[in-house]
Amino acid sequence: MASSSGRGTRVVVCAYHNVGFRCLEELLKQGADVRLVFTHEDSPTEEIWFQSVRELAQRHGIPYLTSDINEPANVAKVREIAPDFLFSFYYRNMITPEVLDIPRKGALNLHGSYLPKYRGRVPVNWAVINGETETGATLHHMVEKPDAGDIVDREKVPIAFTDTSFDVFTKVTDAAVTVISRSYPLLVAGTAPRIPMNLVEGNYCGGRRPADGLIDWTKSAVQIYNLIRGVTHPYPGAFTYLDGKKILVWSARPLPGSAEPGVVVTEDPLVVGTGEGLLEITSLQLEGGDEVAAGSFSAIVHPAGKRFANP
Repeated sequence: MASSSGRGTRVVVCAYHNVGFRCLEELLKQGADVRLVFTHEDSPTEEIWFQSVRELAQRHGIPYLTSDINEPANVAKVREIAPDFLFSFYYRNMITPEVLDIPRKGALNLHGSYLPKYRGRVPVNWAVINGETETGATLHHMVEKPDAGDIVDREKVPIAFTDTSFDVFTKVTDAAVTVISRSYPLLVAGTAPRIPMNLVEGNYCGGRRPADGLIDWTKSAVQIYNLIRGVTHPYPGAFTYLDGKKILVWSARPLPGSAEPGVVVTEDPLVVGTGEGLLEITSLQLEGGDEVAAGSFSAIVHPAGKRFANP
């Protein structure tokens, strides 16, 4: 049963994506008086596979804006509300110190990693690409430096070797709700812990672009496999080239053995040499075509002996 300790506590929420949806939903269950929500317009170039914060706000009759919270008119609105708390749940804009200073009891961000590890952008994708075996969700106070303020609470989640970034993001979203559920009553009561973040124990990662999915066949089969599962659906995908044509690789698995990097060893199964080990590609797509199983691709293209490489 949701706690009622947060009732009457004025809150402004900046939110987007599934983490934003689920954490806002949890605040409402906890009885938070959410006066205003800032969210984003969906990008026409992005696959929208996640829940809509805007629709959740509409359902609860909460005013929302898709303009930047840092715009002067919006800063004035936040000042007028005089919130006790400001929460940021996967909001994509950096929030200025001017805004962070407004809430009386604190401005807090939910980050999709076990801080201080993987500060910065797309932490779930980076954790999978780097072959991590765990990550998490962290609620922390916001300061001018991103993902650097005192930690309130955090929850670890495991990353299985077969998990894609989508699988891990689902786990992180559940962990984020757990953290908000535990932390919000303590924040309202003024008893929540503040643990200084030791940045030297962690790392900072930048954003990723679709172009960063290019496969380097001189890397090990495991490294390439981690890239593929780190950027597969619903993300833009890992890719390579065959006979100058772009090929998207959606799923694969590493195998023991050796062969020259990028060279196709067998067609069915579709096995390719790497810098260390072999990689079996199981699902792929010729750009502009449909995603197919590797056997169907090989029956048409006959890639044996050819090399996947940059154009």
